[in-house]
Amino acid sequence: MHFTVKTASLIGVEASPIDAEVDIKPVPGDQNSTFHMVGLPDAAVRESRQRIRSAIANTGFAFPFARVTVNLAPADIRKGGSGFDLPVAVGILAASGTLGKNIERISDTLFYGELGLDGRVRPVRGALAVAVACARTGVRRLVVSEESVEEAAVVRGVDVFAAATLADVARLVRSIADRQSPMPVRLDPDALLDGLNAYSVDFSEVKGQASSKRALEVAAAGGHNLLMIGPPGSGKTMLAKRIPTILPPFTFEEALETSVVHSVAGLTNGGGLVRVRPFRAPHHTVSDAGLVGGGAPPRPGEVSLAHNGILFLDELPEFDRNALEVLRQPLEDGNVTISRAMMSLTFPARLMLVAALNPCPCGRWGDPTGQCRCSPHQIQRYVARISGPLLDRIDIQIEVPALQYAELSSTKAAEPSSAIRQRVVEARERQAHRFRSAGEPIRSNHLMSARLVREHCALDAASQSRLESAVKRMGLSARAYHRILKVARTMADLAGRDNIAASDVAEAVRYRSLDRSYWMS
Repeated sequence: MHFTVKTASLIGVEASPIDAEVDIKPVPGDQNSTFHMVGLPDAAVRESRQRIRSAIANTGFAFPFARVTVNLAPADIRKGGSGFDLPVAVGILAASGTLGKNIERISDTLFYGELGLDGRVRPVRGALAVAVACARTGVRRLVVSEESVEEAAVVRGVDVFAAATLADVARLVRSIADRQSPMPVRLDPDALLDGLNAYSVDFSEVKGQASSKRALEVAAAGGHNLLMIGPPGSGKTMLAKRIPTILPPFTFEEALETSVVHSVAGLTNGGGLVRVRPFRAPHHTVSDAGLVGGGAPPRPGEVSLAHNGILFLDELPEFDRNALEVLRQPLEDGNVTISRAMMSLTFPARLMLVAALNPCPCGRWGDPTGQCRCSPHQIQRYVARISGPLLDRIDIQIEVPALQYAELSSTKAAEPSSAIRQRVVEARERQAHRFRSAGEPIRSNHLMSARLVREHCALDAASQSRLESAVKRMGLSARAYHRILKVARTMADLAGRDNIAASDVAEAVRYRSLDRSYWMS
């Protein structure tokens, strides 16, 4: 007998529909039963034969004494992972007649999970991506492990069922065949949103650094990349960790996009939606693949795990130069493309890059409270680890000075994140309205195309004169010129103005003044 069960395979951050075709043929009495799997299975899938055989037997069912052939179609896509255990086991039980009559009624049900030897259904990474694929392809029902059900049930339009054991799955299949399936697990998206955007840190805890806070507010309002330069202990990391608290609240769509990436990477732990905007801070020893994604099979890197959030690179010059250079594409395009011989995958990477570094190897250059021991040659070599093209892609570059004792000991309450966030949200709403009117599906000034820059960043004569002088004096590139216009546009949005003022241009230019000339002076 032949039977087909729907399942899925992860390819990048998407789940591709797979049909597990099971064919069972009787064998003569003088031959042994066989169990073959075809369709480009990897080692984990091939090993599943022993898990499936043991799980079926230990659940109380009889594994058929026959020639069992399983084809994972389409056969030209390599299949990986352990999520095929459950659908193949269901296919074998259905094809052997164990699950009863009218079994064809589960044709619009997708099964995804690993089996233990005792028949338990174990969680598999990517359950949320599989649920999204079900909604996209019109599959009505999804069966996953109990640990994965909350993660998968956030997707609208799919009935998600939890199963603890293979016996539970068999009972569920029989009830679906009898048109008496139990109630699926349902989660209210509005209730989920109520629990989002809760942070344990706040800008009210930051002493002093008024100019730095202003720059961070501008960066958050426009989604701009940010570089902070200052001596050790000046508060660079503390400031960076609080940027997510002033970004616009997570929408359900953004939370779902981010959660899919984390689900594929196996980082949700069955917890459903990612609750706050991600803040990823990889160590400077991270590899190219760890930063932008890769491996076999390719998985999301830190830039994709920071999607809709912050990627913080502390001690920027200590990162491998090759690893930093691969950041150019995601910073420009908002995604990462990884090409392999057999496939090309695209991972989302729409993020804010926040980087921090010391002004010199010892960290005391320009610090009035400390004596720098670095020679000019050492400082130049230290700074040269960051390429000009990468600096060009960082819109805002600021100096974070060391705090004075009076600032540290002050008891004056600082402005809380909620107040800053309100201004950021209002600025983002102005941007969103402008882009919707232009028919552009973007959310911040940072992602404006050259056409939108021409249309919405017009300057008056005074502003043009000031910007022309800065470009000539600082030797700025065309990319830096456009980024100055974008930052100036964000400042006008924060101020509630339709037009860019000369003061906006002056402040935006000042945020580019910490280019290489900062260390050469």
